[in-house]
Amino acid sequence: MDPMAEIKATFFQECEEQLAELEAGLMAMDAGDDGSETVNAVFRAVHSVKGGAGAFGLDDLVRFAHVFETTLDQVRSEKLAPTPDLLKVMLRSADVLTDLVRAARDGGAVDEARCEDLAAELKAFVGGEDDAADDGDDGMGDLDFQPLAVGAPAAPAPPAGGAGGWTVMFKPRADLYAKANETVLLLRELSRLGEVEVELDASALPLLPHLDPEGAYLAWTVRLRSEATEGAVREVFEFVDSDCDLEVRAAGVGSEAAPVEAAPAAAPADAAGDLDIAALIAKAQEAATEDPTPAPEPKTAAPSGAPAAGPPAAKAAPAAAAQAAPTIRVDLDRVDRLIDLVGELVINQAMLAQRVTEAGLARASSVAMGLDELEQLTREIQDSVMAIRAQPVKSVFQRMPRLAREVASATGKHVRLVTDGEGTEVDKTVIERLADPLTHMIRNAIDHGLEKPEKRKEAGKDPEGVVRLSALHRSGRIVIEVADDGAGINRERVKQIAIDKGLIAPDAVLTDEETDNLIFAPGFSTASEVSDISGRGVGMDVVKRSIQELGGRISIASRPGLGSTFTMSLPLTLAVLDGMVLSSGDQTLIAPLTAIVETLQPKSSDAHSLGGGARVISIRGSYVPLVDVGMALGYRSEPLDPEEGVALLIEGEGGARAVLLVDAIQGQRQVVIKSLEANYRRVPGIAAATILGDGRVALILDIDALVAASKASEAPRLLQAG
Repeated sequence: MDPMAEIKATFFQECEEQLAELEAGLMAMDAGDDGSETVNAVFRAVHSVKGGAGAFGLDDLVRFAHVFETTLDQVRSEKLAPTPDLLKVMLRSADVLTDLVRAARDGGAVDEARCEDLAAELKAFVGGEDDAADDGDDGMGDLDFQPLAVGAPAAPAPPAGGAGGWTVMFKPRADLYAKANETVLLLRELSRLGEVEVELDASALPLLPHLDPEGAYLAWTVRLRSEATEGAVREVFEFVDSDCDLEVRAAGVGSEAAPVEAAPAAAPADAAGDLDIAALIAKAQEAATEDPTPAPEPKTAAPSGAPAAGPPAAKAAPAAAAQAAPTIRVDLDRVDRLIDLVGELVINQAMLAQRVTEAGLARASSVAMGLDELEQLTREIQDSVMAIRAQPVKSVFQRMPRLAREVASATGKHVRLVTDGEGTEVDKTVIERLADPLTHMIRNAIDHGLEKPEKRKEAGKDPEGVVRLSALHRSGRIVIEVADDGAGINRERVKQIAIDKGLIAPDAVLTDEETDNLIFAPGFSTASEVSDISGRGVGMDVVKRSIQELGGRISIASRPGLGSTFTMSLPLTLAVLDGMVLSSGDQTLIAPLTAIVETLQPKSSDAHSLGGGARVISIRGSYVPLVDVGMALGYRSEPLDPEEGVALLIEGEGGARAVLLVDAIQGQRQVVIKSLEANYRRVPGIAAATILGDGRVALILDIDALVAASKASEAPRLLQAG
């Protein structure tokens, strides 16, 4: 792969992270959190995107990010208040910035008029002011920048004004630049505290052959005439104090900079007083040709007799503690390959255990004990590998606020999206396939669930509707809920639409739950007219199918006038499963362990026939649907006597229960999930397949399909229904 292309790909990956932080920060500000930490985080996100874009010559992105950054700079310097109107423009600007990044990455086009309009709106908030970065200026306004020629000592500071002042010695380290910080912005912040005079010390700049492009060689001495406190001066550097050498002294106290070692030649300065970098490089090249000896070690600029410059101990400790844990970027294909290999390891360990058992070795034998240790180690390896793929759902949740704003704007509704549980972790494969169903559900909640502002007022509600998106772990699965405080499902209208479309008979008697579930029927829509958002009969059926393909299920709870809640329950991973190994007829099946409540040894008198092949079983005074697994899947033609088998009380999503009747239980085992639909076809009542220790294929039961079939009295003909 081209090294530059690889670097560019990394830049776009980091852009996605920065854009996510930007949106999260703006949403926090919109919710009232306009503290300096939040504002600075938002500013840094835009600044980082702009800096990287400039390195790759993405001019359109740089121009818009620059205007956005300038406005944010006014907010963080408290010259501009983050009013609701400004935040609305900034949220839309974040959308445009996202579009520009993705267009630069994928080669698409962006609406230029929209970009220009938003840039104009941002400039209007700062009175049309913009720093001169677009004109080739350094963006530091009226900052008096006096370059220090290479090899020349710093001039003594002029006497401080009557108000006193400070002398600041500042030398960045390489880490400061690696974190996308810019010294010019720090110096500009100092200039806002009062009148400044800046001197550049380039004496540590090596000759070109010895120059590290990622190194840091320059230092600055700043004379600040201001009544600001030392704390205010140090606050300018609070985000970089662990990545630079910094010393702040009262004016007149050791304020003369130490003379520096002479360099081969003085660096020329241009007419504007800035350091002429081009001339400096030319001089360095010339010197390198004449004298190939290594350059002297870089030296830190510090005043004579002063202690080594560095951040105060009190601030350095927290900064060090706050450093993030080191991370590396790994190609996802490599992780997937590792997952597959661990799956094969689990299968081979199971096969080895099977052969040891068949050989009749005692459990106390050294081979059996070693096998137990191998099983434990295999599980630990598998858990560790699964943790590598586990990611918080935040990456998906953060895409939804933008969607909510767009749909709200298109429908003329006032919407507030609230998210909860963003840190809930799930397998990356699940996360990647969650985006589409969640998009449909959020659109549905806003378009169909929430009322218009005027109708909400008439109903005594806040004109602003609330859509809540939450995630949590429950019983070894991840549960995601999309709830709205709208009008709820109009069941009479839903039923009438279903009758008109021929989905149900006119005289059908349905429960509230059955009526609500009609919205998952293909082609069903409650929209009165076709729009860009809905009304084409495509949506919730796609959601249900997508969730089922992930091995999950979806349910609805709705209260008229109060809103609806859609609940999705998904497996934490699509790779492995803790299951109970069962025998039914001559087949071996797997039931997910998390769905099993208890096992029973029923009596024949406990089972009761309801006609049509349906049966229930009495458990502690209550009756639960009984599913003969062998009959349901076509393994036998005659029902199994309860006394001759084993019953498993299972629980599906929403608390619905049923009893599975099987021939026997073989034991508990962790199995590797293999998609049956991808390799064969979809089979009713079967969620997936696995490979057993003896090499045979075993089917994994779809618990929710079995529970649903038992409630509809369809269990005896489940397989035929497919």
